[in-house]
Amino acid sequence: MRRRGVLVLSVFALLWAVAAASGTGSATDAVPLCIEVAALLLTAAAIRLGYRKGAAPSPRTVNLPANWARGVGIVNTVELVAVFAVIAASNAADRPEAVPAGIALVVGLHFFPLARLYDQWQYRWTASLLTAVAVAGFVLVAAGLASETVRIVVGLGCALVLWASSYHLALRG
Repeated sequence: MRRRGVLVLSVFALLWAVAAASGTGSATDAVPLCIEVAALLLTAAAIRLGYRKGAAPSPRTVNLPANWARGVGIVNTVELVAVFAVIAASNAADRPEAVPAGIALVVGLHFFPLARLYDQWQYRWTASLLTAVAVAGFVLVAAGLASETVRIVVGLGCALVLWASSYHLALRG
């Protein structure tokens, strides 16, 4: 599960970074291209660390609760529905600039039950930091900053948190 966690966390970090890059200019401009290249390199390095030969097994025994896979499926389904609800509600309220912060909040909150279901207590700090990024995004929206600014701050913030979690999992289990 350690390898799968590294893969999932780092790929979602990449997606957040690409979303952030989209707020920095045209896809062919230097800044978004640099962000995307750096994101690809960070993601590839995390995956390589997670899948490297000779990696020591996790130093602790994981104690998965009964029906943990079902619980994970439920949490991820609720997360997906909530993401679509955030998008629909933000657009209905004519506040599309709130979408990144709303999605970050949903993603952050979904890590709290995942910490227990995967017996990965480090996911609590992932949840807390992603939730803090979401709050910062909502503050930027309330302050009237441009949607691009919100996307950059929330996207890069979420990407950094997810990469940190991925690297932690790859190196420490």
